[in-house]
Amino acid sequence: MIKIKNIIFSLFIIGVLSPFLIVGYFLLTHNFDISTLVNYHPSQTTRIYDRDGKKIANIFDKKHRYYASFDEIPPKVIEALVAIEDTTFFEHPGINIDAIFRAAIKVIKAGSAVEGASTITQQLVKNVLLTREKKLSRKVKEAIYALKLEHALTKEQILERYLNEIYYGHGYYGIKTAADGYFHKRLEDLTLKEIAVLVGLPKAPSTYAPTKNYDISMGRANRVLARMRTLGWIDEVQYEQSVAESPEVFNTTLTQNKAPFIVDEVVRRMRTLGIDDIKTGGYEIYTSIDLRLQTVARDALKEAYRMSLKRIEAYKIKDQEILLKDPMWDVADDVNTSLLNGALVSLEAKTGDILAMVGSIDYKKSSYNRATQGRRQPGSAFKPFIYQVGVDLGFSGATKLVDVSRSYKYEKDGEKMLWQPQNYEKNYKGLISLREALVHSRNLATINLVNEIGLKQLLSQLDKFGIKNLPHDLSIALGTISLSPLELAKYYTSFANKGIQVEPTLISSIEKNSNVIYEKQIKEKFITQPTQAFIMTTILRDVVKRGTGRRAKAWGIELAGKTGTTNNNVDGWFAGYSPTIETIVWFGNDDNTPMHRWETGGKIAGPAFKYYYDHLIKLYPEIPRKFEVPEEIIEVKVGKRKEYFSPTSKPPMVENEINPNEELLF
Repeated sequence: MIKIKNIIFSLFIIGVLSPFLIVGYFLLTHNFDISTLVNYHPSQTTRIYDRDGKKIANIFDKKHRYYASFDEIPPKVIEALVAIEDTTFFEHPGINIDAIFRAAIKVIKAGSAVEGASTITQQLVKNVLLTREKKLSRKVKEAIYALKLEHALTKEQILERYLNEIYYGHGYYGIKTAADGYFHKRLEDLTLKEIAVLVGLPKAPSTYAPTKNYDISMGRANRVLARMRTLGWIDEVQYEQSVAESPEVFNTTLTQNKAPFIVDEVVRRMRTLGIDDIKTGGYEIYTSIDLRLQTVARDALKEAYRMSLKRIEAYKIKDQEILLKDPMWDVADDVNTSLLNGALVSLEAKTGDILAMVGSIDYKKSSYNRATQGRRQPGSAFKPFIYQVGVDLGFSGATKLVDVSRSYKYEKDGEKMLWQPQNYEKNYKGLISLREALVHSRNLATINLVNEIGLKQLLSQLDKFGIKNLPHDLSIALGTISLSPLELAKYYTSFANKGIQVEPTLISSIEKNSNVIYEKQIKEKFITQPTQAFIMTTILRDVVKRGTGRRAKAWGIELAGKTGTTNNNVDGWFAGYSPTIETIVWFGNDDNTPMHRWETGGKIAGPAFKYYYDHLIKLYPEIPRKFEVPEEIIEVKVGKRKEYFSPTSKPPMVENEINPNEELLF
């Protein structure tokens, strides 16, 4: 009998000591490092916004997470979470002894491991420091970690980490992310029912995700609400109203990328600023982009592209019809239209803020950004820079230029060469005003203008624009340098911004943890007086009204601009502006082969420009519609047209007779 009592007593002692022995064993054999949670710095999603604060995209690495500090979390979120997950959270030391014994009884009855008894602290530990395997050893580790964590952190800190770490389904990590993803709301704007949906998710995110199983998710939310009512944390009226609510749920993509070309360019520019943790740093990037105009720009390119393909098919049919009647007809070479692509960039002329930027007809087919990375010859779209130099030297729109053919001899690699430039129309006007020469893009008049200014002086004057790699020969008159559309946009602000060149900007500011770490600075450079820039604007306005840019005309707003078509119709441009907004459009084949021989900058790029401004004034009918006239501008009727003069470009006192056959200096 005594022996039996000793055995029972021994077993009792072993039973009492076993938990302590087990805990002691794990404490001696394992390093319970909780620094990851104490110094909690999870990866965070970077957000990109447009100029009005509308989200453009999320950028993240593996986990999509917005971080919410404890102060951001509404009290009802805490109440709902504690009610359904861990009612005694604010009383226990990290583990709930009563719950553990209840779970142990369930294990004995079930005869197998049953999950349960985990506090919020233990759930946090399990998600960050342990695996989800159902083993006794893991439960012991979980308890030890939880006890240590409660000793190191406050209850509020534990809740903050839990609500930012836990997975809420649909790729959302953290309750702030889930609120934005499922309901497109900030935490403070959530209804009680929406809060109940979110706090009910972590138990089984896939099963309870409202995007997958709406009714099951609402049922789970109602159980959360019922528990809150039972605890007296909400009243009957709140309960009934919330149960009856059916919140709208959004099933959006994680990235929500509404402007991929903008996102790609932002990432590139962030790296130039020395920011490499873009996908994990949790930055909030505010751009100059207008999402509505970004959509218009994309549609404008697509529409102009569609129109070009339609024209090219019509050209082919016409060629075949003529060929049947005239076997000697020069049929155009077959054009591979699959290589045709385009780009558009639009900016606010005064600030340089990029409002829209599209780098190809279809991002899914080609993500290469031709607006920033593609460098092509601007052709005649470069001519206004040369003419501006002339105007700044005292020329005016009425100044007579010689439009006759010349042959130029030069040497290349020791070999004598002959250059015989021609006008696009293959004819000559003899004498032509500077205005008409640019309005109708006369190549020969432009080359002779370069001669009149003097090549050396021209290059010296062009330095003020900051244009690099200019050719030091007469080919400069035909725009034979290479520029990206964005670079050309920068230089065109010299005209559009009344003589002040502005550096285009995309990123307005960058914030991290509510601190501004970057803010743009407007970079300006004086190019010419407002009067001289206005004279150029009046000429470019005529280009749109009655010159090579007629297809770019939009009703209800004054526009100025210049077409550009390079040799053999390889590139087609339209570069122009309204009183406040500048836009550059480019089209061409990606392999630098010619487009169809009848496709010009005016034909292919002009309609995209027109489409953009037609829709811009519908979206923003209040924008300025007419160019402002500087006070010192003098308007004089010359012949049948109005001409504009200034103290620098003075009205002609005497009409000097010019001999078109006079020898020009090279």
